[in-house]
Amino acid sequence: VQLQASGGGLVQTGGSLRLSCTVSRRTFYIYAMGWFRQVPGKEREFVAAISRGGDSTDYEDSVKGRFTISRDNAKYTVYLQMNSLKPEDTAVYYCAASGRGLLTSRSRSEYDYWGQGTQVTVSS
Repeated sequence: VQLQASGGGLVQTGGSLRLSCTVSRRTFYIYAMGWFRQVPGKEREFVAAISRGGDSTDYEDSVKGRFTISRDNAKYTVYLQMNSLKPEDTAVYYCAASGRGLLTSRSRSEYDYWGQGTQVTVSS
């Protein structure tokens, strides 16, 4: 299973970006999906997750109300809409897929497949 993330870039504080992650498998609908982020010298941290059917979502506290995770199972794609971006959102963002039958998960160890990461830089 391959995951291809895209949509990162440079944006000013208060701006928006939409990340996309396309999965190579037609059985995309069996995977719970998550977004994580990482800055140099720190562990990869949870950002948001969505269940297989898209009816359950979870967010890290600092992004609630600003970020929205969604998915289109017909396009094998998960999205992360990021609004009101802050400099502290600067990181490499990774998408991940879990085939373990979970609703959603915040734990990196419960995700089986990872994308290559896309850089998001928010200037002050």
